[in-house]
Order: sequence, then C-alpha cells, then structure tokens
Amino acid sequence: MTSLVWLRDDLRLADNPALRAAVDRDEPVAVLYVLDEESPGIRPLGGAARWWLHHSLTELAARLAERGGSLVLRRGPASQVVPAVADEIGADAVFWNRRYGGPEREIDTSLKARLREEGREVGSFAASLLFEPWTIRTGSGTPYAVFTPFWRACQEQPPPRAPLPEPRTIEGAEAPGDDLADWELLPTRPDWAGGLREAWEPGERAARQRLRTFLADDLGDYDRARDEPAAGATSLLSPRLRWGEISPYTVWHDTVEAAGTGAHAASAHRFLSELGWREFAWHTLFHFPDLATRNWRSAFDAFPWPRLKPSHLRAWQRGETGVPLVDAGMRELWATGYMHNRVRMVVASYLTKNLAIHWQRGEEWFWDTLVDADGANNPFNWQWVAGSGADASPYFRIFNPERQAEKFDPQGLYIAQWAPDSAEREPLVDLAASRREALDAYEHVKRAR
Repeated sequence: MTSLVWLRDDLRLADNPALRAAVDRDEPVAVLYVLDEESPGIRPLGGAARWWLHHSLTELAARLAERGGSLVLRRGPASQVVPAVADEIGADAVFWNRRYGGPEREIDTSLKARLREEGREVGSFAASLLFEPWTIRTGSGTPYAVFTPFWRACQEQPPPRAPLPEPRTIEGAEAPGDDLADWELLPTRPDWAGGLREAWEPGERAARQRLRTFLADDLGDYDRARDEPAAGATSLLSPRLRWGEISPYTVWHDTVEAAGTGAHAASAHRFLSELGWREFAWHTLFHFPDLATRNWRSAFDAFPWPRLKPSHLRAWQRGETGVPLVDAGMRELWATGYMHNRVRMVVASYLTKNLAIHWQRGEEWFWDTLVDADGANNPFNWQWVAGSGADASPYFRIFNPERQAEKFDPQGLYIAQWAPDSAEREPLVDLAASRREALDAYEHVKRAR
C-alpha cells in the first residue's frame, strides 16, 4: 500500500495536512509536483514566478531527502498525470490540499471522482486559507462585497486551527520523474534574474526565518511604518504565502503568540488584517472565477477606455513616466520581482486613471514580473484600484503620486534608491488634467447603473 501526495501551491513540510495524512498511514509516500501548463483555464506562470518555483522546488526536494522521501516531478495535464503516477506506484490513497480557482476546482473535483471510482481513498484539506469560502456569507447568504464586514464575520468564527508539525521521517516511494532543469524555469537569454537572486532566498527554511525576523524586529513598528516604502517594516512574506512555503495558520498563531496583549498588540491586529485581505481576495475569486478577465462590477463594462497608447504603457513598465514615485516602484519591481504595497496602489492608480490604460494590461505585467502574483490577489487588487472590483469607494479614489511621495517618502529615500533621475524627465501626462478626465469618464459608469 502506498500514498500519493500531490503538492500544488503548498511547497512545505510543516503544517501540510495532505502530507501529514499520508505519513500518518505508516506506508510509503510519494510526493508529486505537476507543472500543468496545458489544462484548460490554467494560467501559465509568469517569468518571475517560474524563477521562484525552480528554487522552491529545489529546496523542497532537499528537505524531503533529509527525511527519507523524494520529490517526483512531472509535466502535463494534471487530470492525466496524477492517475498515471497513482497507477505506477500502486497508490491506494491520494491526498492534496484544496485550491480555490474555478478551473483548478473543476480539475480536482473530476480527479476526486475518478480516483474514487478506481477504488482509491482520496482526501482534500484546508491548508492555504484560514476560512473556507463557503463558510463566510452575509445574513442573506451572499458573498461579502466589502472587506470590513467580511473580516468581522471571519473573526466571529472559531479561531484558526493550530499548525501541524512537520514529519520527522518519511518512508519514500520511488517513481520516475522529470529533471527540474529540463523544465527551463530559469531565464537564460538573457539572464535577468540577478536582482531576484540578490533579494530573495526561496524555500521553507527561509520563509520560517523571515517570519521570526519580522516578529522579533519589525512587528512593533508595523502599524506606524507599514506604508513607508523605505522603512523596511513589512513582513516580505507574500511570496512565501503565495507558494505555500509557510502556511497562514503558522503566520497567524506565531503572530498572536509574539504580540500577546502588550505594546505590539495594535500592530499585530493590523498585520493580521492583511492576512484577512488575502482571504478576501481568494473568497472573491472562489465566487467570481473570471476575476482576471472580467469586471467584478458589471456596471464598469461601460467605462470608456480610450485607445491604448503603447508608448505610455512601455514608459510605465520601464519606470520612465517622469513621476518619481511611480518610476521608483516600477524599477523596484523589475529589479527584485517585488514592490511595496503602498507603491503598488500608486502605480496601479496612475496607469488606470492618469494614463487611462485598462487594468488588465497592468495585471498582466504584474503577473509576469511579481514573485508573489497569484490567481486571486493580483487581479483582485488591480480591480480594487481601478474601481471595477470589490470596494466601498470605487473609481473616484485616485492616488496623487506626488502627495503620496510627500506623505510616505518624505525624505525621498525610496525614490533616491530606485529612480533618482526620474524628476529630470518630462511627465507623460498632467496629473491634474488626467484626473479630471478620469472622473469625467466615470460618469459613464454611473449612468450605466
């Protein structure tokens, strides 16, 4: 008897319910990762994500080997690969942790039925969200459309479960697999990942260390300094959570324990609400699977986007707009695969409302360049800024990048680091005039309601 564990965005040993269930059967375990770029509806990874995945899988394979297990790599449609591997190793049980995107759920549901028809035990587990999307609903039974009442409803639920320990030993089951290098996830011609290598160390060990460092050194200042891009007060856990190198349950419980009821309690509350925002994005995707391709607010379909100016889009992508905070953010993104959250809102607002470029063009660029871009948070946050998404204050919220810089980078440290020459450029558009044009265009949406 053998168990098969199919890993997805849960590249860790600690607090991994699917792995724990397999190990607890006291039978050989095969751990499988499938690079699925062929199934209908599955979005191929962007370049920065592929870089991260390569290194995270490398570290995961090493950690499994230390405990007696091994990582099997296969490429192809998961609906074909998973049953094939189960047959090859004679698996009588298959386990995985749940996914919440529409196409992913369809694949998992179909696979669960097929594997059970073949006489195998199948188990799926909650591992990437603190609250299952079908458990959080309004009094009328509908999904929440505004964050504050959503998060209040989550907090009224029983507290998140305690994290599960990682297995000390794993009796590995052998199966042939691909060589990771053959997947060609790393950029070579050219190799643009030098900044990513300098900024990041993917993998579960680094994720746990980053959480410890944040809680010890930065949690106390988080509530005050989290919006200042030069302050270094953010957790930098977003790519770790995106790839499941650390679970939200671990982050939750370690934060609560570190904060207690002392001086850090307010900062901890604020930080945990950011986990809540992540939950809100995934719950929204669960109920609206087309989040990356359709306006969440159907009334926004009436917005009169002008014809795209490719030169303006390229200037934004390259950090050559002549707006220092925008340019600094876009250059940080290109160099490191990351951008401070406050600056993400500013550059997204500038693209959609000052340059009048559709939010999907920005979402696609972030998908390709962010190490933490996932199927929920990336489109959800773009729609939130653009005004087409779940938000109590939609399109008329327009971030003024100059005032944002004055407020959150008053000494110009962030701009000096990433875009010291930006102020010498002529701005692409006049901020005040383009703001007025954006508000005028929004009148079309109001009239379409």
